Amino acid sequence: MENKEKNSDMSTQNTNPMQETTENKSAGKSKKIKILATVASVIVVIVLYVWISGMGHQKTDNAQVDATITPVRAIVQGFVNEVKFTDNQMVKKGDVLIVIDDKDFKAKLTQAEAALESAKAQLEIAKSGATTADLNASASSLNSQAAKDNIATAQAKFSKNEKEMNRVEKMLKDGAATQQQFESVKAEFETSKAQLDMFKKQYEASSSQASGAQSQAEGQKSQIVLAQAIVKQREAELALAQTQLDNTIIKAPFDGIVSKKSIEVGQYLQVGTPVCSAVDYTNLWVSANFKETQIEDMRADQIVDIKIDAFPHAVVKGKLQSFGGATGAKFSLLPPDNATGNFVKITQRVPVRIAITEYPKELTGLLLPGLSANVDIHTK
Repeated sequence: MENKEKNSDMSTQNTNPMQETTENKSAGKSKKIKILATVASVIVVIVLYVWISGMGHQKTDNAQVDATITPVRAIVQGFVNEVKFTDNQMVKKGDVLIVIDDKDFKAKLTQAEAALESAKAQLEIAKSGATTADLNASASSLNSQAAKDNIATAQAKFSKNEKEMNRVEKMLKDGAATQQQFESVKAEFETSKAQLDMFKKQYEASSSQASGAQSQAEGQKSQIVLAQAIVKQREAELALAQTQLDNTIIKAPFDGIVSKKSIEVGQYLQVGTPVCSAVDYTNLWVSANFKETQIEDMRADQIVDIKIDAFPHAVVKGKLQSFGGATGAKFSLLPPDNATGNFVKITQRVPVRIAITEYPKELTGLLLPGLSANVDIHTK
């Protein structure tokens, strides 16, 4: 019996290593299968996540921050008396940047003021002369009318005396009147005729004088128009002199940063000389270039998530503002012309302007034009 038990134990010991090897292989295969299944599941989840998250979005890294960059130039010429800014300084709209020597411009302003006062005085003289001429014309017209009335009176008297003379002359022939009576009536007739002739000549003279006075009055009125035109000219010259004097002070055109300073005290500026460049940080936008295959669902006012490469953790928001008028290639120096026979189809890029609507205040003055960006447009 003991021998049988020993044999049984020995047989059991001999079979255990084989069973353990088989079990280990099976366990290893199951573990590999589980790992592969887990990896496959992760890959599927990632692919699904990317696919789902990509739905309703259009993205590109072909984008950069943009802003208005205005060259600040001298509008008048002269020597620089003061420079009140440093390079890369933040300024407010209206801050004084450059002060140009204004002595000559103040003298021109004084001359323009004196010329305007003189022109106004000449206008008043012209108005006074016109008033006097009008009065003279009116007086001459009244004299002419009076002379005309005298002619009518003299004509009536002449006609009466002529009839009386003819009547007395007939009576004289009939012996009913004396020669003395006829001579007396004839004398009155001659006197009335002379008066009528005199009044006619007076009327002609007064009428001519009235016409001359009226012409003079019209001439004086023309002098008023001329004097008024001169006054307007002098006012324009005064306004120009004042503007030139004001332009001796160069101010910041808007809130922003002034850079590329190229001016020093004592330098002589010509009209149009650049003194610096101003960057407007109050109106920032992103210029993005999307493939033409991406713009199908893109519309104005869609929400945009913006990532700035220089500040990857900053939350910057925007909205799609507008599309470019043509693809970028059409704005190039030598735009492609597919009618030449050399046709290679290339996916074109469409410029899109994205307004920046929200960004951290601590980035004010740091969102510089030209910084690279990634944009994600929510198309749905």
